[in-house]
Amino acid sequence: MSRLQGKTAVVTGGGTGIGLGAAKRFVDEGAFVYLFGRRQEQLDAAVAQLGPSARAVRGSVTSLSDLDRLYAAVKAERGRVDVLFANAGTGAFAPLGEITPEHYDQIFDVNVKGLVFTVQKALPLMMKGSSIILTGSSTGVMGTPQFSIYSATKAAIRNLARSWAQDLRGTGIRVNVLSPGPTKTELALEVVGEEAFNALGSATPIGRVGDPAETGAVAAFLASSDSSFMTGGEVFVDGGLAQV
Repeated sequence: MSRLQGKTAVVTGGGTGIGLGAAKRFVDEGAFVYLFGRRQEQLDAAVAQLGPSARAVRGSVTSLSDLDRLYAAVKAERGRVDVLFANAGTGAFAPLGEITPEHYDQIFDVNVKGLVFTVQKALPLMMKGSSIILTGSSTGVMGTPQFSIYSATKAAIRNLARSWAQDLRGTGIRVNVLSPGPTKTELALEVVGEEAFNALGSATPIGRVGDPAETGAVAAFLASSDSSFMTGGEVFVDGGLAQV
């Protein structure tokens, strides 16, 4: 398939997991991909996998100057952003009685504030036909013990997409949410633990955890003109966890 032939994509949190799974699919479908993330070792390994159609820029979505540097590189080398996958995120458990300001600030700074400015700073490089994809989560529509702050950030992202679809009326730029469920990534296993994570996968109607490649396939759909009549929407890739 070549639905993204000649397109320029930016993927934050692109060095591993869902971001890397999407980047692989974008490259397979003809895009040139910029990976943005904090860890140089993972970025280098990802670029080695993806080949000459990928470039890495190290930085954090919580740093406005890092985001400026990312988009300056894209502008100089490619001139535009056709697809923005705002995927960088973090999470940690804390029951209500143990939530601290530091826990709150860390998760909201990355998942919400970082996402807001990732999108805002990309807009000057976007044009009619461009697609913005925000990473939500099945937790955004569920109650999850000890995971309220992370879940609240994902619910916020859902409303950002609805509101931004209105803000972007008339521009030809679309914005949608891709909401994974239990997907086998480095971060998910680190936060949840492998045994608990596999149990969560078993609880889905499909009966297993997802693979980043499966989420990447849906990201490619949202990035392409196949989803041209979609904006302000949410697509769940969760094995049915939050659906039944």
